[in-house]
Amino acid sequence: MDSSVRGASPTGVVAPDLASPAFKANPYPFYTRLRAEAPVWRATLRDRRTAWLVTRYEDVTRVLKDDTFAKDKLNAMDPEQRAKTPWVPGFLKPLERNMLDLDDPDHARLRALVSKAFTPRLIERLRGRVEEICEELLDAMERERERKGGTDLVAGYALPLPATVIAELLGVPAEDHARFHRWSNRLVSVSSGRDMLGALPAAFSFVRYLRKLVDRRRADPEDDLITALIRAEEAGDKLSEDELLAMAFLLLVAGHETTVNLIASGTLALLEHPEQSERLRCDPSLVKPAVEELLRYTSPVEMATERYAREDVEIGGTTVSRGELVLAVLGSANRDERHFENPDALDLARDPNRHLAFGRGGVHHCLGAPLARMEGQIGLNALLRRFPGARLAVTPETLRWRRGLFLRGLERLPLVL
Repeated sequence: MDSSVRGASPTGVVAPDLASPAFKANPYPFYTRLRAEAPVWRATLRDRRTAWLVTRYEDVTRVLKDDTFAKDKLNAMDPEQRAKTPWVPGFLKPLERNMLDLDDPDHARLRALVSKAFTPRLIERLRGRVEEICEELLDAMERERERKGGTDLVAGYALPLPATVIAELLGVPAEDHARFHRWSNRLVSVSSGRDMLGALPAAFSFVRYLRKLVDRRRADPEDDLITALIRAEEAGDKLSEDELLAMAFLLLVAGHETTVNLIASGTLALLEHPEQSERLRCDPSLVKPAVEELLRYTSPVEMATERYAREDVEIGGTTVSRGELVLAVLGSANRDERHFENPDALDLARDPNRHLAFGRGGVHHCLGAPLARMEGQIGLNALLRRFPGARLAVTPETLRWRRGLFLRGLERLPLVL
């Protein structure tokens, strides 16, 4: 097939609902076909927007790194288009100033400020606390095994571990952890305008909660990340009220969603490849390359967030017009046979393994990657050590995956322990 034809579809393939749980269960055969027949493919999303899916490793890397592709859609629009941008509720406007959706120099300025608070030393200081939380959650799973024989790994372990860490880091009181995850889960499942309407109450509650939390920390500083962000300065610069609100929102949501999926999907991958699971259990020192391989193999963030062409540009032989939406498919790039040997195989010792799970090399590469890696390494090793005989309580086909365009993760993972 000539991939330069705009809107070309792979022969005989019906376009799936990219956000549906059924597609999330196994998107990889579809991506394999796109890479072969239409590596830059025009898709219609659930909200009727059109987007170009970029699926080959080299092209995805280019989209992540090349500032021809703007994060802020206003930077890809002419004045007439800007005048037609959709209405946004007033209470959501501050969240538009989040670091993830801005271009340089705004992005670089915000990143420099938050980097002063979110330091590698701070993350390493959390190691003991992460280990402690793992043991507490595993003790609770042990008690549940005695009562029921099994547990749901998502609700009992994969979710509360990173959610507790990021909430404690930011200064969210323990009694509010469940609420903030409920709001977060509602917002990341949005894949169309209709979904967004249903998510507005969660967004409103989340923003109102964060405003009150920031106000409390201004009046009564504590040793937490919210206080550090309030105090962060770079060359006399500070975060504005809206920027601080957006940063707290981004860190709370992004600070646990990826890790939930890494631990749950990673555990499922290990259960489906018992020889690899046993390899890691017998040699816990293998955990660093193992987590890198699980990040590649499961791609917790399946697609990078939106980018928009600032000008007419050619990608992989296809012309993308100015202002059009481009989605770099990390889950496809991480299985690209041109870049990875035997890409559909799980190999915990894979080397080299230059996966794109955290947006490698781009200015928007994940600020929280070191924390997610540490949580994954400690969490998976502790789980395998405590429950070496764990197995699925249901057949893999019956597992339900979460709805949403950008992330890929399980709703539940029932285990017999």
